[in-house]
Amino acid sequence: MLAFGAAVLFVIAFVIHATETSTEAVFSPTSLMLVGLALLAAHSAGVGSGWSGRGGGRRR
Repeated sequence: MLAFGAAVLFVIAFVIHATETSTEAVFSPTSLMLVGLALLAAHSAGVGSGWSGRGGGRRR
């Protein structure tokens, strides 16, 4: 799910950059790209995957 959010942010950043739209500093293509990279890093680390390391999801 985090990877989908990152993809959406990358598309928005690309559109802003491609159309050369002037935006506030918070919504600049670079800041959106960095947030997207942070979401991809969290996705790669397994955040939000629902996996539990304590064995809580085992079937008995």
